[in-house]
Amino acid sequence: MAAAFAILLLPYSIIGPFAGVFLDRWRRRDVLVRANIVKALATLPIIALVFLGNDGLLLGMSVLIVLGVGRFVLAGLSASLPHVVSGRDLITANALTPTSGTIAAAVGAVAGVALRTLVGGGDAGSMLVLMLAAIGFAGAALAATRIGKRQLGPSGERPADTIAGVALGMIDGIRQMVRAPIAGRAIAVAGAHRVAFGALTVTALLLVRNTFNTAAEADAALNEFAVITGFAAVGALIAAVLTPGATRRFSAVTWSIVVLVQAGILGVGLVYAGAMTPSMPLLLAGAASIGFAGQGVKVCADTLVQRHVRDDHLGRVFSIFDMVLNVCLVTGITVMAFGAPSSGQAPAYILGIGALLLGTAFWYRWASRRRLRPHVT
Repeated sequence: MAAAFAILLLPYSIIGPFAGVFLDRWRRRDVLVRANIVKALATLPIIALVFLGNDGLLLGMSVLIVLGVGRFVLAGLSASLPHVVSGRDLITANALTPTSGTIAAAVGAVAGVALRTLVGGGDAGSMLVLMLAAIGFAGAALAATRIGKRQLGPSGERPADTIAGVALGMIDGIRQMVRAPIAGRAIAVAGAHRVAFGALTVTALLLVRNTFNTAAEADAALNEFAVITGFAAVGALIAAVLTPGATRRFSAVTWSIVVLVQAGILGVGLVYAGAMTPSMPLLLAGAASIGFAGQGVKVCADTLVQRHVRDDHLGRVFSIFDMVLNVCLVTGITVMAFGAPSSGQAPAYILGIGALLLGTAFWYRWASRRRLRPHVT
């Protein structure tokens, strides 16, 4: 499992910061158009490989290309958002955007499974779904052409695309994060939660596979894991609804600390009890708590980055942000996959996750307050 996630997430994490430079050099509207065209065209070889019955390395690489371009598009969307939404509405937009994307992805997944089943499954069903996906990518490119060419930025100077210029641009993006410590801290906090989320995902998978069910009940285990994932998504949806109002009453930093503390105490406590009892209802409640914290932290981090990083650096900073989240997720998955027992009942590891979340909340409060204190000589 850890290897699968590493293969899925790490390749783009390596090239992402360099690719992000282009989001600050090219018109982001053009990126949305052309990247979706590339995704549509890159889906065609996948269809051909499925038709030929090739399920090896070549198919995997082709899928990675489409997924990598998709991550590039998502970074471009995050960098573009301040150009279409501003002021107090920005955090609301950051809450609604990933939520609507998640809903759309879920609808697409259900529709894909249903269509594949209707035509009898197998390679023929897979090819039909892939064809419709290619059409969807082309439709997204067409929709993006309705946006004004300069409407999404970037603002300011756009240097030449030399190899040295791209490398220096990526380094400059890192420097921009250092110059905007509020954004850097928010990214670090989101990364810490992603470590915890990855580790708890493996915990849940091991529990349903080897503790809640026998080896012969693989289908039941898969269904239970899907329900756990659904509860985490419900928690994320609740956070998307509550976060905009909460940050207006408090602040993005304070709200991030609050949701981390509840996850470290309530969420991890419920997962611990659910694992050791074992109890599916407790595990589901814990999943909702962890999902709630993840969405709350991510929405706040996105908004702080958009507010405190210059527009002509947003593309590369969001690409670095994406890289951090991917690496942290794989780290959490790897630690739990190789360290926890196959039963998933790993009290020391689970409590360690709680300590990570609470420690992150404490550090975030300390670092933020330290920056606010006046310098005394």
